Amino acid sequence: MSSRLDTMRPDPVGSRAAPPEAIDVLADDSLTFRVWGGDWCGDCTSQLPAFAAALGAAGVPDERIEQYPVEKVDGEKRGPGMDEYGVEFIPTVVVERDGTEVARFVESADASIAAFLAAELAEDDA
Repeated sequence: MSSRLDTMRPDPVGSRAAPPEAIDVLADDSLTFRVWGGDWCGDCTSQLPAFAAALGAAGVPDERIEQYPVEKVDGEKRGPGMDEYGVEFIPTVVVERDGTEVARFVESADASIAAFLAAELAEDDA
Protein backbone atom coordinates (compact mmCIF):
# COMPACT_ATOMS: atom_id res chain seq x y z
CA MET A 1 0.00 0.00 0.00
CA SER A 2 1.30 3.44 -0.82
CA SER A 3 1.74 6.28 1.63
CA ARG A 4 -1.15 8.53 2.51
CA LEU A 5 -1.78 12.12 1.50
CA ASP A 6 -3.23 14.49 4.10
CA THR A 7 -5.10 16.15 1.22
CA MET A 8 -7.02 12.90 0.65
CA ARG A 9 -8.89 13.37 3.93
CA PRO A 10 -12.51 13.78 2.85
CA ASP A 11 -14.04 17.24 2.97
CA PRO A 12 -17.40 16.83 4.74
CA VAL A 13 -19.15 18.92 2.07
CA GLY A 14 -17.14 17.52 -0.83
CA SER A 15 -19.51 14.71 -1.72
CA ARG A 16 -22.35 17.22 -1.97
CA ALA A 17 -20.26 19.14 -4.52
CA ALA A 18 -20.08 16.07 -6.77
CA PRO A 19 -23.18 15.35 -8.83
CA PRO A 20 -25.01 12.15 -7.76
CA GLU A 21 -24.51 10.66 -11.22
CA ALA A 22 -20.74 11.13 -10.83
CA ILE A 23 -20.82 9.30 -7.50
CA ASP A 24 -22.78 6.47 -9.15
CA VAL A 25 -20.12 6.12 -11.88
CA LEU A 26 -17.25 6.14 -9.35
CA ALA A 27 -18.97 3.35 -7.39
CA ASP A 28 -18.10 0.80 -10.12
CA ASP A 29 -16.23 -1.92 -8.23
CA SER A 30 -14.02 -2.70 -11.24
CA LEU A 31 -12.22 0.66 -10.93
CA THR A 32 -8.93 1.44 -9.19
CA PHE A 33 -7.91 5.05 -8.51
CA ARG A 34 -4.25 6.14 -8.48
CA VAL A 35 -3.82 9.61 -6.98
CA TRP A 36 -0.66 11.73 -7.17
CA GLY A 37 -0.58 14.89 -5.10
CA GLY A 38 1.38 16.95 -2.65
CA ASP A 39 0.24 18.29 0.68
CA TRP A 40 2.26 21.42 -0.20
CA CYS A 41 0.42 21.94 -3.52
CA GLY A 42 -2.38 24.52 -3.65
CA ASP A 43 -4.28 22.74 -6.44
CA CYS A 44 -4.13 19.48 -4.46
CA THR A 45 -5.28 20.98 -1.17
CA SER A 46 -8.20 22.68 -2.90
CA GLN A 47 -9.35 19.70 -5.02
CA LEU A 48 -8.40 16.39 -3.42
CA PRO A 49 -10.48 16.62 -0.20
CA ALA A 50 -13.69 16.94 -2.27
CA PHE A 51 -12.58 14.05 -4.50
CA ALA A 52 -11.86 11.92 -1.42
CA ALA A 53 -15.35 12.75 -0.12
CA ALA A 54 -16.89 11.73 -3.46
CA LEU A 55 -14.99 8.41 -3.36
CA GLY A 56 -16.27 7.90 0.18
CA ALA A 57 -19.84 8.68 -0.88
CA ALA A 58 -19.41 6.16 -3.71
CA GLY A 59 -18.30 3.52 -1.21
CA VAL A 60 -14.90 3.02 -2.84
CA PRO A 61 -12.80 0.99 -0.38
CA ASP A 62 -9.30 2.14 0.58
CA GLU A 63 -7.72 -0.86 -1.16
CA ARG A 64 -8.89 0.51 -4.52
CA ILE A 65 -7.37 3.96 -3.89
CA GLU A 66 -3.59 4.16 -4.28
CA GLN A 67 -2.04 7.40 -3.02
CA TYR A 68 1.34 8.61 -4.26
CA PRO A 69 2.79 11.57 -2.34
CA VAL A 70 4.83 13.91 -4.52
CA GLU A 71 7.63 16.02 -3.08
CA LYS A 72 9.31 19.06 -4.51
CA VAL A 73 13.09 18.50 -4.63
CA ASP A 74 15.31 21.23 -6.08
CA GLY A 75 12.26 22.71 -7.84
CA GLU A 76 11.40 19.36 -9.42
CA LYS A 77 8.40 17.16 -8.55
CA ARG A 78 9.38 13.64 -7.53
CA GLY A 79 7.38 10.70 -6.33
CA PRO A 80 6.68 7.01 -6.79
CA GLY A 81 5.25 5.92 -10.14
CA MET A 82 5.56 9.35 -11.78
CA ASP A 83 7.80 8.15 -14.60
CA GLU A 84 5.87 4.93 -15.13
CA TYR A 85 2.56 6.80 -15.44
CA GLY A 86 3.91 9.93 -17.15
CA VAL A 87 2.83 12.23 -14.31
CA GLU A 88 4.12 15.79 -14.69
CA PHE A 89 1.46 17.91 -12.98
CA ILE A 90 -0.47 17.40 -9.77
CA PRO A 91 -3.01 16.51 -8.81
CA THR A 92 -3.16 13.65 -11.27
CA VAL A 93 -5.71 10.87 -10.91
CA VAL A 94 -5.47 7.78 -13.11
CA VAL A 95 -8.45 5.43 -13.18
CA GLU A 96 -7.83 1.83 -14.19
CA ARG A 97 -10.13 -1.07 -14.96
CA ASP A 98 -8.44 -4.46 -14.86
CA GLY A 99 -5.01 -2.79 -15.02
CA THR A 100 -5.84 -0.68 -18.08
CA GLU A 101 -6.10 3.10 -17.88
CA VAL A 102 -9.63 4.24 -18.71
CA ALA A 103 -9.61 7.88 -17.50
CA ARG A 104 -7.17 10.55 -16.33
CA PHE A 105 -7.53 13.89 -14.58
CA VAL A 106 -4.53 16.25 -14.70
CA GLU A 107 -4.14 19.36 -12.51
CA SER A 108 -7.37 21.25 -13.20
CA ALA A 109 -10.56 21.30 -15.25
CA ASP A 110 -13.82 23.20 -15.49
CA ALA A 111 -15.43 20.52 -13.32
CA SER A 112 -14.58 18.78 -10.06
CA ILE A 113 -12.25 15.78 -10.26
CA ALA A 114 -15.20 13.44 -9.60
CA ALA A 115 -17.40 15.02 -12.29
CA PHE A 116 -14.54 15.15 -14.81
CA LEU A 117 -13.61 11.48 -14.29
CA ALA A 118 -17.26 10.38 -14.39
CA ALA A 119 -17.67 12.09 -17.78
CA GLU A 120 -14.47 10.43 -19.06
CA LEU A 121 -15.64 7.04 -17.82
CA ALA A 122 -19.07 7.50 -19.40
CA GLU A 123 -17.36 8.19 -22.75
CA ASP A 124 -15.18 5.09 -22.30
CA ASP A 125 -18.25 2.94 -21.59
CA ALA A 126 -20.20 4.34 -24.56
